[in-house]
Amino acid sequence: MVAVLEFADVTVRRGRSTLLDRVSWRVGEGERWVVLGPNGAGKTTLLQVASAQIHPTDGVAGILDEVLGAVDVFELRPRIGLTSAALADRIPGGELVRDVVVSASYAVVGRWREAYDDLDHDRARELLASVRADHLLDRTFGTLSEGERKRVQIARALMTDPELLLLDEPAAGLDLGGREDLVSTLSVLALDPTSPATVLVSHHVEEIPPGFTHAMLMRAGRVVASGPIREVITEELLAETFEMPLVLVFEGGRWTARRRIVPRPGG
Repeated sequence: MVAVLEFADVTVRRGRSTLLDRVSWRVGEGERWVVLGPNGAGKTTLLQVASAQIHPTDGVAGILDEVLGAVDVFELRPRIGLTSAALADRIPGGELVRDVVVSASYAVVGRWREAYDDLDHDRARELLASVRADHLLDRTFGTLSEGERKRVQIARALMTDPELLLLDEPAAGLDLGGREDLVSTLSVLALDPTSPATVLVSHHVEEIPPGFTHAMLMRAGRVVASGPIREVITEELLAETFEMPLVLVFEGGRWTARRRIVPRPGG
């Protein structure tokens, strides 16, 4: 299987802090990965490297058959779909949803003097429909709920027909209904064989959509475990990752986790 991402001992340092510590990782075409870990595990830094936003301090980062440091990142980035809180913060609140999506064609945030044809607008409308957000076409981004913004960002990320889709904590800030709606949307994408290879970063096993095939657990910038999802999402490995005893339940294609209560001696 062709590698979409291939990291070899990737390390990222900032001052005296090591954000990623010798991470080796391979994502193949058609795979759907979830990356889990506590705050400070290095998950967002991992996606920054994978999206060609930053370069590793050491090691080799291969992305879509290119190597960071030996490729023009401005040519590489349009081949990658990305959603993140940082990107959402850059979208003008007064921007129409149709323009938020279509402007991804030029890798810009905010319409200026770019020209788009009917095919661009038709594709934007189809993508919004695929994430159940086409009714928002003429709304402004600033008037959307958090859940609606997440779906619009996913449509934008898919606008350029990317070869790799990166989702950085897409369910952050959502209430229960919004989270479940988003998980359902992501599951439809994951189960579609025409969707690009996907990497989803999260803190919670409850946010893993059905259809995801692989998982990686991280702690303190290092990989705890990675591989097929049912081999990695286990009580033992999650307990090691989050440093607490856990009860893990898998039912109806979804996981839930809670802390295991250990009775005190004589209690």
